Amino acid sequence: MRVEHTSGIDGASRASGVVVIIDVLRAFTVSAYALAQGASECWLVGEVADALELQERTPASIISAEVDGLPVPGIAISNSPTQVLAAEVRGHSLIQRTSAGTQAVLAARAASQLYAASLVVAAATARAIAKENPPLVTLVASGRPGRDEEDFVCAEYLAALLLGTDFDLAGSLLRLRSSERCQELARGLTAGFPASDLDLSLTPDRFQFCMPVTDREGRLVLIAETRF
Repeated sequence: MRVEHTSGIDGASRASGVVVIIDVLRAFTVSAYALAQGASECWLVGEVADALELQERTPASIISAEVDGLPVPGIAISNSPTQVLAAEVRGHSLIQRTSAGTQAVLAARAASQLYAASLVVAAATARAIAKENPPLVTLVASGRPGRDEEDFVCAEYLAALLLGTDFDLAGSLLRLRSSERCQELARGLTAGFPASDLDLSLTPDRFQFCMPVTDREGRLVLIAETRF
């Protein structure tokens, strides 16, 4: 198995093999908590207008959305696992629009196999891929280098799990938490970002399912998958 790394929407559009799109803060952490709370599926869309249109056609659906990291007026859940945990999502579909993760998934939709991932489902994702033993896996950190380092930490962790190499996850998370950005987020003063989102997002392997993404009638949807 060969593991390659890339980042951002451009990197996602060029990714090949089995592609894993990583968004730790917070798109695919939100997905994982929603599915663990009983949501039936998560639909991934590119624009807020797409989310609103899909909600009109999807009974028992809830929108989680942000634009440039900020809450969207009129939408109660702003890409926050804390807010998802407080919502009634069991039996509902969650429609997600974010500025990084969902955009990267849409850019990679032509991949032969596609997963959404974050730290909370990292080991389960690696197990599912390792069982298939594909010749090539491309790990896409959806965030920006030098800013969204949590995505790159998750990518390195996934690579180590897939290749059977050592990786100091605890040390990496400690350095991440001590970064200026995470310290600021931990103060809870960022709009749409409760301080509790940080702990919820940086807890590795909380859930034992992976999140494959499939095309359903032209829309991309992810589910919780445990059969691996």
